[in-house]
Amino acid sequence: MLRSLFIDFNSYFASVEQQLRPELRGRPIAVVPVMTDTTSAIAASYEAKAFGVKTGTLIAEAKRMCPGLILVQARHGVYVEYHHRLVDTIESVIHVERVMSIDEVACSLTGSMRQRDRAVALAHDVKRTIAEQVGEHLRCSVGIAPNDYLAKTATDMQKPDGLVVIEEEDLPHVLFDLELRDLVGIGKRMYERLYRNGIYTVEMLCTATKDQLRTAWGSVEGERMWQKLRGQDVPHIETRTSSISHQHVLEPALRSIPGSNGVMHRLLQKAAMRLRSYGLVTGNLYAGIRYRDGSRWKCDHDITPTADIIQLTNALSHLLLSRPDASAADHPVPMKVTVAFTKLYFADATPQALFENTGPAREALNAGLDKLNVKYGKNTIYMGTSWNAKHSAPMRIAFHHIPDLETEGEDEE
Repeated sequence: MLRSLFIDFNSYFASVEQQLRPELRGRPIAVVPVMTDTTSAIAASYEAKAFGVKTGTLIAEAKRMCPGLILVQARHGVYVEYHHRLVDTIESVIHVERVMSIDEVACSLTGSMRQRDRAVALAHDVKRTIAEQVGEHLRCSVGIAPNDYLAKTATDMQKPDGLVVIEEEDLPHVLFDLELRDLVGIGKRMYERLYRNGIYTVEMLCTATKDQLRTAWGSVEGERMWQKLRGQDVPHIETRTSSISHQHVLEPALRSIPGSNGVMHRLLQKAAMRLRSYGLVTGNLYAGIRYRDGSRWKCDHDITPTADIIQLTNALSHLLLSRPDASAADHPVPMKVTVAFTKLYFADATPQALFENTGPAREALNAGLDKLNVKYGKNTIYMGTSWNAKHSAPMRIAFHHIPDLETEGEDEE
């Protein structure tokens, strides 16, 4: 039984740029976070992919692989706006059951939609409506299958602009030509675990018993994988936000101790605003730096659960005091910084600290800061610790997090 229609927008960031800029159409482009050869591509057009350039390829290497490569500065706010337009457009054809990421949505097939001909017709309707209402260069691959997992797998079997149907009678042999790493949920570590458990191919994975997969995964997720591969309708598990993080590759002018400190405080302020918008507080603060020579520094510290920007700023400043001596002549050059909150709790279910300078007045201060920055721009009011980086670290899109343009939109210049 066909239950899922899954839509994957092909080379999404690059396709949006080619839709908006006719001069980029048919050209090999790489979308980058910063215009430097030391960064990596966050998206590549299919013309660039033909030369082997893909997400994560170092730009210096990408230019060697594809001499005519065009670099395009990422515009995350634009990609979020187009995402919402695309979801609304799909919704006019078939209900969007779940938004999986910035470039993937899952739709449920019901009633007569589960008939193969009807499902295929819906897929063509989606493609045509997107081309007519949003843009003909925003192509997508559509997978139709008994569950979301197999429908997602089907979208990866034919790109770009693909349409693949997997029916129960096609299973499991239709999957045998895939590589283990082609399957969602099998990353580097899971791949190694499967090898240790004697599973080397997708055919071996599909023919393994439920108990074997539970052992390989080390949890009930192995049984869920066994069910997914057989086309069973496995309930979707909603996960609560377990962490909030922001990271940024430093611009050349900020590759210094003061510059990296400023950017980390900028990231902290962005993350704190997200934290408050979710109604959460954090009980742990993490800071990390990757240096040009490949070395890393990281430090985290448990704190009294809070979303207060003054307390968080003081906590980060304290963490940064433990960095290696920056005055040393051979101190490595910082290249990438990360700030993260873990141990998240609902704010209204967390007792207030007895000896911290918090309360209604501080909550009103934080709410006022957020309101002003939403209304007048993200840099209307900011903590002085980020003064040298207030226009750095613009909005970024993580795989499972689509930024809210109101609280996380691009900075006003």
